[in-house]
Amino acid sequence: MVGGGVFTPGCRRLADLALRVRLPTIFTQREHAEDGGLMSYRTRPGLPPARRVLDKLIKGAKPADLPVEQPTRFFLTINRKTTRALGLTIRLDCFARRRVIE
Repeated sequence: MVGGGVFTPGCRRLADLALRVRLPTIFTQREHAEDGGLMSYRTRPGLPPARRVLDKLIKGAKPADLPVEQPTRFFLTINRKTTRALGLTIRLDCFARRRVIE
């Protein structure tokens, strides 16, 4: 799984190289799947949990009183063109929420 800002500028090149050697790629950003990666899998976009916790701490909350936060929604994006190029079959009916890029 590839993610983070380090890969953003070269994501299309990385996806092309991976496709050339028939290596499936999973990214953390939807745009990377749109640029040729096989798929992206991520949590809900928005304010990261760490920033929310930090905001509460700065406002005076006690660390012991803060609940552990876990994501409740995930987003899957699949690039069908890359799927075909890799010769993979992915049953889309197995996923309740997905976005398929043709």
